[in-house]
Amino acid sequence: MEDQLLLDISDSIATLTVNRPRVMNALSVDVLEALKKNIIELGADDRVRVIIITGAGEKAFIAGGDVSAMRDFGPLAGRESALLAQDVLNTIERCSKPVIAAVNGYALGGGCELSMACDLRVASENARFGQPEVNIGIIPGWGGTQRLPRLIGKGRALEMILSGEMIDAREAWRIGLVNKVFPQSELMEQTRGLAAKIAKRSLVVTRLSKEAVHHGMELDLARAQELEADLFGLCFSTHDQKEGMGAFLEKRSPQFKDS
Repeated sequence: MEDQLLLDISDSIATLTVNRPRVMNALSVDVLEALKKNIIELGADDRVRVIIITGAGEKAFIAGGDVSAMRDFGPLAGRESALLAQDVLNTIERCSKPVIAAVNGYALGGGCELSMACDLRVASENARFGQPEVNIGIIPGWGGTQRLPRLIGKGRALEMILSGEMIDAREAWRIGLVNKVFPQSELMEQTRGLAAKIAKRSLVVTRLSKEAVHHGMELDLARAQELEADLFGLCFSTHDQKEGMGAFLEKRSPQFKDS
């Protein structure tokens, strides 16, 4: 399993690479379980401040789930497989540390869904996104029917889901599915540059920011704003708030301690 999911940690950035290029980095159950295990461990690893997920090679980020394994599923097995994958993607989304998808090629089906579970998506110019499940007689089952409309709106999401057609990286950026687009040769350098910027921030503040956004989106506006106010107030119990505001007023760079 180690060679199907590669881990590199350097300069406080962990990079997880799905390494199954012969099958366009399709996600098997084993790889999904390894992803969950690694995300949990990296979330607790003091060496790591930001996590990047990408795919091996230049053709595919992750081209979905393992269709050959799913072909003969019955209803119960299909439901259980969806719940397993949803659990893994929820673990990515709920990770206390920022997670960036470096989309280096096809991000289809489960691959598109996994990228949406990440906090940010950076794509190469040759990246392609899609929810083509309709073409093989199923619907998105790894959270795609829920995360996609939250990111790009109901109409555009339904167009992608009902047509099963792919969109390129520039269109994905235009509709808000992708944060940034770079040439293929610059993708990892630029993604690591973004990760390095985020890594300089207080982990307390990045965690509270993620909590405010992710939890707030599930609430009505009044309760979401109350949650925001609670978390905003909580910031004032931290060393990093005192240090950050002090550094701003003293015109120097802050020295955060993640506390």
